[in-house]
Amino acid sequence: MTPSKRHLLGLIAGAAMLAALPVQAQDKFPERPIMFVVPFPPGGPTDAMARILATELTKELGQSVIVDNKAGAGGNIGAEAVARATPDGYTIMFGTSGPLAINHSLYKGLKYDPRTSFEPVIYVGYLPNILVVRPGLGVNNVQELIAKEKARPGTLSFASSGNGASSHLAGVLFNELTGTKLLHVPYKGTGPALNDLLGGQVDMTFTDILTAMPYIKSDKVKALGVATARRSSALPDIPTIAEQGVKGYDVSVFFGVVAPKGTPADRVKLLNQAFARALAADKVRQTFAAQGLESAPDHSPAYLGKFIHSEVDKWAKVVKQAGVQLD
Repeated sequence: MTPSKRHLLGLIAGAAMLAALPVQAQDKFPERPIMFVVPFPPGGPTDAMARILATELTKELGQSVIVDNKAGAGGNIGAEAVARATPDGYTIMFGTSGPLAINHSLYKGLKYDPRTSFEPVIYVGYLPNILVVRPGLGVNNVQELIAKEKARPGTLSFASSGNGASSHLAGVLFNELTGTKLLHVPYKGTGPALNDLLGGQVDMTFTDILTAMPYIKSDKVKALGVATARRSSALPDIPTIAEQGVKGYDVSVFFGVVAPKGTPADRVKLLNQAFARALAADKVRQTFAAQGLESAPDHSPAYLGKFIHSEVDKWAKVVKQAGVQLD
């Protein structure tokens, strides 16, 4: 066989191999804007974080990343929309503990399963919850709070942003692990709950650290303990609740990016790498750190997938203990 024939056969074989590759491997991705669904209203902390990431991600991908707020039902409306979306990488969601874990057992007839309806893209990080009390309560640490409650069971109250919210289930878990009987007082949102705490109508709340920080620093509330296993980088002098004798207590709001189930693996990988670079950018890193966000221990898609499974199981037990279910 002559060299020219061998060369021609090589070109034909190469073309055949290229044609056999999956279409998505040959496509340039992304070739159009990506919809970044936030399952909560504009203006909140989740929305603000998503917009910071979207700006940086646009630079990384060379295509616009557009934040699309699909709020309602504790994040379920947006999550259901993403679960039904075409799995091509052009629709992704910035989810939190609610739609990606708690809501699975909290809501009846959920039309998606956070464990099976999505492809995990990246675990962004988590925002610790923190136990804060009104200054006049007369306690300085978690053990003093437990002792005070047990001296008169059922007389101390904790506010939450609503039935089934993280701030509610944090109190349920605290009661379960300590044997206390803190009285739950649900509000319609974090703002009203904090207002009544500041006014002395309730004794405490388990809120996120971003919301609590200004009130802690101005001495309007007293911080008793960080609710995560590790101390907060933003408030390193405040011990964890677990450190103070409540073993296994770990409550935070986590943030993760997911895509519809069936999104091609190469596109998930590309999105994961772009998000990882965005999170490492100085502006993003410094802004998130100032807000109290703790970086995820692992940014791989596989880690987020395992984490979602474990969080679904964890909160299912707490929801059952609370006896709460929403329509």
